[in-house]
Amino acid sequence: MNTLTDQHQNVAGCDEAGRGCLAGPVYAAAVILPSDFHHPDLTDSKKMTRRNREKLRLIIEESAIAWAVASVDAAGIDEVNILNASIKAMHLAISRLAVSPTLLLIDGPRFTPYPGIPHRCEVRGDARFLNIAAASVLAKTHRDDYMLEIHQQHPEYGWNQNKGYPTRQHREAIRINGLTPYHRRTFRLTDDQLEIKF
Repeated sequence: MNTLTDQHQNVAGCDEAGRGCLAGPVYAAAVILPSDFHHPDLTDSKKMTRRNREKLRLIIEESAIAWAVASVDAAGIDEVNILNASIKAMHLAISRLAVSPTLLLIDGPRFTPYPGIPHRCEVRGDARFLNIAAASVLAKTHRDDYMLEIHQQHPEYGWNQNKGYPTRQHREAIRINGLTPYHRRTFRLTDDQLEIKF
């Protein structure tokens, strides 16, 4: 993988986590890595074990020139849709960086320009660029931590296991128990959506 720092001094990789979930916020991270950063285990966070993600999170946070994480909650997602909420979370993360990037590398095909900073959209960028992979690790691990916290309030949904994703057990728990403030009401939450009363 590449850090893309030869021509650009401070390149920030940006990625999100939780777009496909039924509950919880969407998280995004922005990470600027040193030009000589390398770690053999760093790749797309979806391909890593939880243990490796947690290990890499500490390394990334200690080694990065700058990093930041932000989120948009379920109500915000319902208000603007998941794509726009994901981009909003990325913008928030970028705004919190202690060092201003000279270029943004965005995982995926779509992004709204951030004022004053050029960007490139990279499909499957988390598998090709270290700074995007690092952002994917931070977004995923910070979001997982949050889902474990709110699991304590609503253990019946199994968020400690499914992290809010649409598993069969999660959909069944929604059908039986109804909705929480953390559920995304504009998403298809059960196999029979008509059974849910908003």
